[in-house]
Amino acid sequence: MRNKRRKFDDDDSDFLKISRLTPALKEDPDLPEEGDRWSTWDGALHGPEPRPDWVRTEHAAVDTELGMLKTGKEADVFLVRRAIPGTDRISMLAAKRYRDGDHRLFHRDAGYLEGRRVRRSREMRAMTNRTSFGKEMIAGQWSAAEFDALGRLWQIGRESGLVHVPYPVQLIGTELMMEFIGDWETGEAAPRLAQVRAEPDQLADLWRQMTDALSVLARAQVAHGDLSPYNTMVHQGRLVMIDLPQIIDVVANPRGAEFIARDVHNVAGWFRQRGLPVDAEELTDRLLYEAGLR
Repeated sequence: MRNKRRKFDDDDSDFLKISRLTPALKEDPDLPEEGDRWSTWDGALHGPEPRPDWVRTEHAAVDTELGMLKTGKEADVFLVRRAIPGTDRISMLAAKRYRDGDHRLFHRDAGYLEGRRVRRSREMRAMTNRTSFGKEMIAGQWSAAEFDALGRLWQIGRESGLVHVPYPVQLIGTELMMEFIGDWETGEAAPRLAQVRAEPDQLADLWRQMTDALSVLARAQVAHGDLSPYNTMVHQGRLVMIDLPQIIDVVANPRGAEFIARDVHNVAGWFRQRGLPVDAEELTDRLLYEAGLR
């Protein structure tokens, strides 16, 4: 499993970076005897409390990179095992590493960033003009936005049971480490919705879960912004939303209603193609009402 590329990756990418945990020199006396590095928990921003029991916060924890899970246009995702050596206390994490300003594709940023603001006008101008500094600012905004969105939705899901996202474990710079959704024994990721071959009853249940989750987002006045069957996973019968860096504040963003409608049509089309009669227009109207846009 170590250093092995995941076969289910289907995102297009013009740039592929095989990234390792740092430091990588095994002769470094500060490195642990096993694994790639000591846990970076102590120097990171942390996810919301109460934390799940499986989150490893111990200083003695060691991170071991097991391979690439996914590559995309803005970031690569790696599988990392965080464990206390000699014990069965482990966490399996998905480490999402956003690319630097020289290697990311920024053609999609403008619409998503509308409504987001930074304090300093210099930084706002740099982001608008896509200078090197501005691109780094945008990369930082993507990772921070996803970390915040996961934390907020995880808390809502814990209380309501109506929306499910990976627990955001930590954020350092542009590396976001979150709960790995899949089999922790084998390291096999849960299938994406696009890969699921569901019976009619299961299909109807997945659609119910989808509409519940979209309703939760609408009431929180946000939209996923890029929802599709490829960034939704199905784990043990449960629908899990992933890839949330472009989350939209539908009130602050002038295209908020458009993003809600696009999310609905993207997923509704997949369900219709599999024989489930769903009404995308009716759902869109309801979500716009729940978001306070109508």
